[in-house]
Amino acid sequence: MKDNKKVIYWLFTGCILIFIMVVVGGITRLTHSGLSISDYKLVRGTIPPLNEQEWTEAFDYYKQFPEYQKKNYHFTLEEFKDIYFWEWLHRVLGRLIGIVFIIPFLYFLITKQLSKPTIRKSIILLFLGGFQGFLGWYMVKSGLVDMPDVSHYRLAAHLTTAFLTFGYTFWVALDLIYPNRSSINKGFRNLLRFGMIILILQIIWGAFVAGLDAGFIHNSWPLMAEGKLIHETVWIEQEPLLMNFIEGKSGVQFIHRYLAYIVVAVILYIWYRSRKLAPEHRHPTAINTLLILLGLQFLLGVFTLILYVPVWLGVAHQVGAFFLLAAMTYTLHRFTK
Repeated sequence: MKDNKKVIYWLFTGCILIFIMVVVGGITRLTHSGLSISDYKLVRGTIPPLNEQEWTEAFDYYKQFPEYQKKNYHFTLEEFKDIYFWEWLHRVLGRLIGIVFIIPFLYFLITKQLSKPTIRKSIILLFLGGFQGFLGWYMVKSGLVDMPDVSHYRLAAHLTTAFLTFGYTFWVALDLIYPNRSSINKGFRNLLRFGMIILILQIIWGAFVAGLDAGFIHNSWPLMAEGKLIHETVWIEQEPLLMNFIEGKSGVQFIHRYLAYIVVAVILYIWYRSRKLAPEHRHPTAINTLLILLGLQFLLGVFTLILYVPVWLGVAHQVGAFFLLAAMTYTLHRFTK
């Protein structure tokens, strides 16, 4: 039997692992641990230092790069171990996801348990997973040259690809769970697609905020007042003016804030429009879940900002975006032919 329950469980396992990966990635970013492992070893890198000599060698290697020389020059070996752990765990999870995708895929392929459409979609998933791993190392490399910070563009690419890989994995699983469905209302479906695009843009600007540490200024709501780091609060940082909205801290936070209002408005309109559909076509569970998660995510964003980005709230806000994307994916799927 092709595309059986085992295949669905395999895809959902991938979704869960990507979710864990995103959580650990958020912790890695917020604890400034991402540059603690300054090389890439696909196999040998799976095993962390096991004795004092190996830890000392790893620490000495870390000292050769800008993050130690310009920022963490006061670090002890024990402090280095703390940041090393999160980056190591993040990379190990990436390898685990690769194994969980590739080995079952080959097994299902050899035993002919996949239909041709699922094979094609699985190949796309494998490409996305490999590309995500490449982007992770490409991002880390940007912080090993002159400045002890990764490029916020590369961080956004890495994070957004993780979200999209999850979204597509979830979509493929939903295709198998709901093989027979029809387009209900093209106008409403297009509205959902527009909502998905706006949500992805918001995720990208959220990554910009994270990459530029732009959440540590203007720590007030609803107005963008001066933050705790007043010396970093510069409204016009780049020329031409538009560059401030993709490279300036104040400009990036401004876009992230007001995109949030647009996301809220669009999803509220989706909820309103759904109430005018025929009762058998409303899918109230999907729409109501989307609305609830929207409210929670908005509150998490506000409190993350005004409380000056504590690690746990920063991670919760990222997790909220993850669940909101999952809800939007599920809702769009239910209204798509």
